[in-house]
Amino acid sequence: MNDTQYTWNNHINSCIDSYLQSQICIDSYIVSGSDNSSNNYISSSICGESGNSSKNEDARTSDPIIRESSTDLDVTQKYRHLWVQCENCYGLNYKKFFKSKMNLCEQCGYHLKMSSSDRIELSIDPGTWEPMDEDMVSLDPIEFHSEEEPYKNRIDSYQRKTGLTEAVQTGIGQLDGINVAIAVMDFQFMGGSMGSVVGEKITRLIEYATKEFLPLIIVCASGGARMQEGSLSLMQMAKISSALYDYQSNKKLFYVPILTSPTTGGVTASFGMLGDIIIAEPNVGIGKKKKKKKKKKKKKKKNVIL
Repeated sequence: MNDTQYTWNNHINSCIDSYLQSQICIDSYIVSGSDNSSNNYISSSICGESGNSSKNEDARTSDPIIRESSTDLDVTQKYRHLWVQCENCYGLNYKKFFKSKMNLCEQCGYHLKMSSSDRIELSIDPGTWEPMDEDMVSLDPIEFHSEEEPYKNRIDSYQRKTGLTEAVQTGIGQLDGINVAIAVMDFQFMGGSMGSVVGEKITRLIEYATKEFLPLIIVCASGGARMQEGSLSLMQMAKISSALYDYQSNKKLFYVPILTSPTTGGVTASFGMLGDIIIAEPNVGIGKKKKKKKKKKKKKKKNVIL
């Protein structure tokens, strides 16, 4: 079965590559009918649709048109929604098979980023997910000034883009029939940055798990503390760590952080590294900092005259 899918993916890749190359080589004068037939060939190869009716309609209304050389970029964008490009090897992964392979690159096996909703769907038993504190929304507590875009407007734009209210989803669910408390951070929402609402939601989840004696799982994906909230975001590190101390040391309960790419900054410095068992994806970026190259000072040789 895997061999069949691999062969099918290779066939699709070759079809797309040949089509894009032919578009790049076309001069400024092309015929719209031939372009539409190429589109139908791609759609029939990928979606299994014949598209005969649309081909007949296009044939009636086809007229010669002039296109500039820049249209090859438009052709590439046209089929972009069908593919996911690997961040590691830059290979193309067909979306139809990509999700079933749990966001693993088919070319090199690299773990690509996954949304919090997809992780919950993958991890939690169907029909058992009960979200917590969904109505909590970030404000602008320090009235952060930005020349590009106000902080509150940026929050609103990310909410519309992701469909989430904040950079973490928390709730209760079952994992193979076992009740667990789970928090899943989402890097697509402001880089998974930890503000006061993110810290509060995770703290409330830990306190609930402590009260109900539930195992705790936190999936980390964050660039660190959120600078737009200043020291209030840094305070979340201590608040979450304090709740975890009561959960682990006093109640002797089990906590597992799962580190995904990237896990950096304040998340790494607090609850990301406090687990009883720490699990990380292969080749994950954890607390990376670029090493500054030290310039070697050249010693000047003194000329001694005898």
